[in-house]
Amino acid sequence: MFSTEFILTSLVVVLIPGTGVIYTISTGLFLGWRASIAAAAGCTAGIIPHLTASILGLSAILHMSAMAFQGVKFAGALYLLYLAWSMWRDTGGFNFGSPSARKGLWQIAMKGFLINILNPKLSIFFLAFLPLFVSPNAPSPMFDMFMLSLAFMAMTLIVFTIATNNGWRKICF
Repeated sequence: MFSTEFILTSLVVVLIPGTGVIYTISTGLFLGWRASIAAAAGCTAGIIPHLTASILGLSAILHMSAMAFQGVKFAGALYLLYLAWSMWRDTGGFNFGSPSARKGLWQIAMKGFLINILNPKLSIFFLAFLPLFVSPNAPSPMFDMFMLSLAFMAMTLIVFTIATNNGWRKICF
């Protein structure tokens, strides 16, 4: 079930910087290691809607309807603009080291979850590529997709946690 191609493709997708990676790293750099782990957990949990959509066959619906796919992409872009606007409005600029910048871990995780829900990289992976790794002769294709998704989520959590707590600090400082 876990082919070499799946493992390599998943690692490439996880390692390519996207909105979740940027959020997790910036949270870790500015708010500390606990916040980065909360952000990594939230971003990993943000994979669940993609997993669910893929398993339930949303990929077939989006493939058949270009307009529905455009709607999902448009919603993702609007959400990213909303995040930028709310960040700009709340702070008015960058304010490093302010105690008011500290947020609760639950709030950090929830923001990571919301960021990854509309992450186009994950949408493409789960809706277009993940079904390709399920054998047509599999006795339970839904179970195989679920297991592949869990493996992807585990890779995401491990890579995000290691990168934000060890690797990026050495590179940036």
